[in-house]
Amino acid sequence: MLDSLFRPQKVAVIGASTKELSIGNRVIKNLIDFGFKGEVYPINPKADEVRGLKAYKSILDCPENIDVVHMVIPAKFVPQAVEDCGQKGVKNIIINSGGFSETGSEGEAIEEDFLARAKKYGIRVFGPNCQGIINSDPTIRAYCNFTFTKPDPGFISIVALSGGVAEVIHQGFSAMGVGTRIYASNGNACDVTIPEIIRYLGDDEGTRVIVTYVEGLRDPQNFLEVTQAVAAKKPVLAMKAGRTMEGAKAAASHTGGLAKEDIATEIIFKKAGVLTFMDEGELIQAAAAFATQPIPKGNRVGIITNTGGPAVIATDVLVGAGLTLPPLSEKTEAFLKEKLHPAASVNNPVDVLATAPAEHYRACMDAMMEDENFDCVFVNFVTPFFVDNESIAREIVAVSNQQKNPIVCNLMTDRRQWTEVVKILQDGGVPCFSLPGEAARAMTALFRYRGIIDREIGAVKTFADVDKTKGQEIIGNAKAAGRSNIGASQVYEILSGYKIPVAEWRIVSSTAEAEKAAAEIGYPVVVKADAASIVHKSDMGGVAVNLQSADDVRNTVQLMEKNLSAEDLRFFVQKYLPGGLELIMGAKAEEGLGHIIMFGLGGIYVEIMKDVVFNLTPVTSTEAKEMLASIRGVSLLRGVRGQKGVDQARLIEIIQRLSQLVSDLPDIQEMDLNPLMAFEDSVYVVDARISIKS
Repeated sequence: MLDSLFRPQKVAVIGASTKELSIGNRVIKNLIDFGFKGEVYPINPKADEVRGLKAYKSILDCPENIDVVHMVIPAKFVPQAVEDCGQKGVKNIIINSGGFSETGSEGEAIEEDFLARAKKYGIRVFGPNCQGIINSDPTIRAYCNFTFTKPDPGFISIVALSGGVAEVIHQGFSAMGVGTRIYASNGNACDVTIPEIIRYLGDDEGTRVIVTYVEGLRDPQNFLEVTQAVAAKKPVLAMKAGRTMEGAKAAASHTGGLAKEDIATEIIFKKAGVLTFMDEGELIQAAAAFATQPIPKGNRVGIITNTGGPAVIATDVLVGAGLTLPPLSEKTEAFLKEKLHPAASVNNPVDVLATAPAEHYRACMDAMMEDENFDCVFVNFVTPFFVDNESIAREIVAVSNQQKNPIVCNLMTDRRQWTEVVKILQDGGVPCFSLPGEAARAMTALFRYRGIIDREIGAVKTFADVDKTKGQEIIGNAKAAGRSNIGASQVYEILSGYKIPVAEWRIVSSTAEAEKAAAEIGYPVVVKADAASIVHKSDMGGVAVNLQSADDVRNTVQLMEKNLSAEDLRFFVQKYLPGGLELIMGAKAEEGLGHIIMFGLGGIYVEIMKDVVFNLTPVTSTEAKEMLASIRGVSLLRGVRGQKGVDQARLIEIIQRLSQLVSDLPDIQEMDLNPLMAFEDSVYVVDARISIKS
């Protein structure tokens, strides 16, 4: 538990300074100004007092039972200071100073030294090179941090390695008038980790929503396990940096090339049930809604507005995200026609008109809360000068406080003039946004979390009819020979061992053998060059399809022998299967996670269309179904314009078998099945490649 870190009673600052413009002074000032409920002990061997507080020469001179010690001293002095803290029985150390592993080998050695000393005494280290923590709980009021955003008490907790981004997010909430609970920015994170903090916040009753910013995951498996458990209890919202393709390394396989550098993090978020955001503003707005509103039971929205246009904008965003605007029930419609102005539009959206008084808004909100057609209520509220807007605001707050269904408000006003209206809504915990699109996206986030709560994970199926030993033998022999790629015949042996269907094939070394193999398989056939040095065969003239006769086969093999220079050149003869839908599956090893599995539209257009989706192993049956449904070309799987759909049940099974294959054979680095030819009642792999780890 991290209670003594986040709920300290005694805090000391080693490096407390009398200089105003210093971190050692700022930490003391923040603790005092924020109203810390405990004791503060400045440590400064040359001063008698700092900011009116008695200063101590050493941590050893301070009273006992210190929960948190800040260190704002040069890196070279930190190991001895940690040793002193250990002798004093200090529980936690926040190291604000830099100059450690982020600077190179010398700093890394210092970090290893102080960390070893801390572990010897059972001290938890937060940082180094970090801001620290904040806890706005009125019984704690701990501002163990050198930043400047003084939050009001709230229900949103923030955790991030990057102090700069964390503070930007923190300021975003402050600008909205939204309070926060716990703030933690832990820099190098040499000891206390992000997953550990997320677990703590998951158990913190005062935290309703967790916001995190991620630049990379040091222990992705641990992050997945912890966050998955927490996200089942309360929403976890995340933003990931580095989403562009810039800097991505070239990869030999389609799977490797299509997997962005951060794809594993995105898949971890999805598998864990984390809500992800591309924009920090949208993340902040969503968190504000989660902080005070219940989770909707479904996707049905009722809209109340006193002006038309913004309701149209909100409707577009909501419907585009999968929410619906059902009609009013007959009872609600009759009730509102009686209560509202005769000229009001009693539909969904309900336009109460600009002249609507507070009782009209209340009638609409009460009716929609009781109407079983609706799961949430969206309010567009313009503040005209000719109505009592403060009364309207109070009614919105009153209904929101009932916590029946979530309310989100698009407050369209001049906040400098209508300060009391803004204050009423903010103090009442109603999430308010200046633009209809912002408000609609916040409501969409609430609905997205409902999908996470309700989703079925499914079970991982283990197939007992596979030949794991054969795959291990093939890969072991390749590694022993120093090869990074598996030959085509052995790739197909591995696939056959896992009952992944392949088009009938033979591997041959000469023209005569090719003709014989083609006759045995039956025309038409495909001939492919097979050599370790040839990866993308079609690009090098190493693939010929729809060969109808022995002459075609002979001429093709002779041409490849002439044009392709490879000492280990052989030929892969395979049954040609025209008319199917070309798909792709693949796998790519991810450090600390196993493999990611890919599925999508395949063939020669895969790199152009890039219509693929990914998931982490092991892939459950439900996740495999979701992968099929998630590609843009899903209608092709189901059948369009007279064309029959394909065998989706077989595709789902193959995804699961592929997941088991790479889990059983972890030395596989990358794997492509491209294309798979999918038909109404069957699926066959017609080209495959496997590379293994060095």
